[in-house]
Amino acid sequence: EAYVVQRYLQYPLLIGGKKFDMRLYALVTSFSPLKVYQYRRGFARFTNSRYSSDIQDIYNGFVHLTNVAIQKTAENYDERTGGKMELQALKMYLMSRYGVERVDALFWEMQLIILRALLAVQHVMINDKHCFELYGYDLIIDQDLKVWLLEVNASPSLTANTRDDYLMKTEMLHGMLDVVDMEQLLEGDEEHISGWDLIYDNGYIEIDPEQ
Repeated sequence: EAYVVQRYLQYPLLIGGKKFDMRLYALVTSFSPLKVYQYRRGFARFTNSRYSSDIQDIYNGFVHLTNVAIQKTAENYDERTGGKMELQALKMYLMSRYGVERVDALFWEMQLIILRALLAVQHVMINDKHCFELYGYDLIIDQDLKVWLLEVNASPSLTANTRDDYLMKTEMLHGMLDVVDMEQLLEGDEEHISGWDLIYDNGYIEIDPEQ
């Protein structure tokens, strides 16, 4: 009988004493050869309660789980923010705490995690040149600023719980359709399309510091 063994991340990075994880989006337009875009925007999801590793709090979902479906049932749930922070705002905050160079390296590692996960399954995925796939990556940072992959969601939920969340997701979807280019309006060599950046095209894409 097969089992899945996981280790709980006991010491996550906290902001305001609260635990959070991040949702990033990747778009795969081909698995053979592998072609991957990453959306520039995303968000962090926070718990309503301050984090505690005490054994008496181990079953308290408001302390340990960042899922919106759970957190929105809390008495102190903030409907204005939805318990979320824009990815760019999160990055700016982290830069103010840990410096630009360290946080740039942190976000580069996030991109590598996305690519490594896709490369790991590339050869077992059915490739159809008429199909594409949107993935939602859930990542978490520990207190040592190491990034961990929590899960990869195929067909991620696009439910929005705030106006900003709604606008971000609709813009992301509009941009995704621009990348897919069913109307064949693109030249085919674009690396930046409507908020989506090409990060892998049968090989790693060299980053232009001006972009």
